[in-house]
Amino acid sequence: MEKKKIKVAVVEDDENLRFLVASRLEKEGYTVFEAANGPDGETLILREEPEVVLLDWMLPGKQGSAVCSSLRHQNFENLIIMMTAKAQDVDKIDAYNFGVSDYITKPFNMDVLVALLDNKVKFILTHDKSEVHKFHNMEHHPSIHSLVTADGKKIELTILENRILLYFLKNPNKVINRDELMQVVWGYNSDVNTRTLDMHIVRLRKKIEDNPENPQLLQTVRGIGYKFNID
Repeated sequence: MEKKKIKVAVVEDDENLRFLVASRLEKEGYTVFEAANGPDGETLILREEPEVVLLDWMLPGKQGSAVCSSLRHQNFENLIIMMTAKAQDVDKIDAYNFGVSDYITKPFNMDVLVALLDNKVKFILTHDKSEVHKFHNMEHHPSIHSLVTADGKKIELTILENRILLYFLKNPNKVINRDELMQVVWGYNSDVNTRTLDMHIVRLRKKIEDNPENPQLLQTVRGIGYKFNID
């Protein structure tokens, strides 16, 4: 897949901002679709299935948070980046809880938005859909964001859990510091803090560990970060 084939949906009720974002992304080579409210945005996304969604939080008709939750319940698994003026940690945690992949705070620099998008798209362009990683009694299928256990049970991962696990599986038995992990998972110029990362680690452990309270696979390295044990 080439960059010019990457589709981006911009769902934003501010007409001027929507025009600026769409125009810039088209100049960067992306195929852009636009919507000005929640219901139209959701319909557009399900119809066009864009690789990336830029979604405003405060939308007429249906708020961005509700649109995101609805899309996830309808098995839309592609990237959803929330654009919002909400900047408190609690707001960011809420956003991740209802399925947002990443978060950019308004007002934002257009160059930063493009860099963020390019970073995310690299993952899409280089991703091998046939890739499967085996560990413990599980198989990780990153292309469908799932784990399959030895008895055939399927465990769904969020986009961020999927990305975190994939990075660990590509770096087995290596101590990875939190800054490195946040850069890889959330991308360029991310303002995500370590508490948000730790929250995702806790959730991931609940899906892969026999005893999440005493993790044997995804272990904390005090003062540094984490290590994934394959041995």
